[in-house]
Amino acid sequence: VTKRVTEAHGAIPGMRTAVIAMGKLGGREMTAGSDLDLILLYDHDPKENASDGPRPLVGSHYFSRLTQRLISALSAPTSEGVLYEVDLRLRPSGRSGPVATHLDGFRTYQLKEAWTWEHMALTRARVISASPGFAGEVDKAIRQVLTVKRTARKTLADIADMRRAIAEDKGEDSRWDLKYARGGLVDIEFIAQALQLVHAHRHPDILDTNTARVLDKATAAEFLTPADGDTLRAACRLYQRLTQIIRLCLVDGFDPETAATGLRQMLARAGELPDFATLDAHVGEVQTAVRQVFERIVGPV
Repeated sequence: VTKRVTEAHGAIPGMRTAVIAMGKLGGREMTAGSDLDLILLYDHDPKENASDGPRPLVGSHYFSRLTQRLISALSAPTSEGVLYEVDLRLRPSGRSGPVATHLDGFRTYQLKEAWTWEHMALTRARVISASPGFAGEVDKAIRQVLTVKRTARKTLADIADMRRAIAEDKGEDSRWDLKYARGGLVDIEFIAQALQLVHAHRHPDILDTNTARVLDKATAAEFLTPADGDTLRAACRLYQRLTQIIRLCLVDGFDPETAATGLRQMLARAGELPDFATLDAHVGEVQTAVRQVFERIVGPV
């Protein structure tokens, strides 16, 4: 994409770009059908703001064109459907913000304007492509934001409020909505993100884009009791195994009342249990245990 944009519009002196993966891609937790949550950051010579090609573009316009071309390439239609769905809503200022952001603007926004939920999302940010030497600068900026000293009470209250808002929007009463159910995957992810935002100032080694690894680190650092750590890690593994199968086999959500017998048997095997009825009861018990840990670490929803 960069080669084609450069052929048409030239390059801005000193320009550098980085593509940051967020969400499931950032955490290396993608399932079948996951979209790509991306942010594009750039930098260039501060004395130069226009490209040098036959059809020159000014700075922000240039990198917006680059990002739009990148989205088109990643979401190309194929004989089996769209390659990937691309989501840029986690960029600074969300849908209202530019599709590409200067590194300085990104750093300033995250330190001075971003909400707690944006810092939660940033815990999963991972550079997946960058100009030589630029990845280190981007990683440093992200780490600077995540290691800011925060008031634990306010941070945890914000996270509990966010979880409450999601429950009101998505519902949390369906056991087999493994992501949004009360005690589901979102609860585990929010616990991992809360532990990082509260403790990274003094314990930066807790930072990791992968939920399971954060739980490992938090347990080792005694931010989680061994029992709570075991509960969350086992639940995370279970939910991810079941979700992979459901996403591969179904377009819509899983309904145990109408699901094929073969699918229910496959889910029981993935859960390492003898039959689906046992798995169904086990999932309910796990969700209850996870929500109890959530309320101990973050607070009541």
